[in-house]
Amino acid sequence: MANARNTEDSKGSQEPRDSHGSRKSTENSRANKRPGPMEVLRQARGQLAELTGMEAESVSSFEQTEEGWALEVEVLELERVPDTMSLMASYQVELDPDGQLTGYRRVRRYERGRAEARGSGGR
Repeated sequence: MANARNTEDSKGSQEPRDSHGSRKSTENSRANKRPGPMEVLRQARGQLAELTGMEAESVSSFEQTEEGWALEVEVLELERVPDTMSLMASYQVELDPDGQLTGYRRVRRYERGRAEARGSGGR
C-alpha cells in the first residue's frame, strides 16, 4: 500500500524539471515567459487601438527602457479626401516589462501629406 501511495504522489507532482532533474521554480518560469520585442509591438498596437479606437498604422520609434518599453506609434485620427489631407497623430506609448500598457499621450498631429520641418520651428 505504501508503494502505491508513493507512486501516485510522484505522478501527481509532475512539475517541470531542468537537465539536472531538479524542479524549476515558478519565478524562473515567469521570467522566461517575458514577451520579446515583436510580441511587445503587437501588444502595444492592440492595447492602444482598444483604448483610443484608432488603429496604429506604423511604429516610428521603439526602445527598451529601465521601466519597460517606450514606443512612438502613428495613427490615422481623421480620414479625409484626398488621403494626403488626412490627419495623422504620433502617440508616445509606455509599457511595463511584460508588455502591458502603462500610459500614452498624443505628442504630435499632422496632415499625412506634409513632412515635418525639423529645426526650423515649423509653421
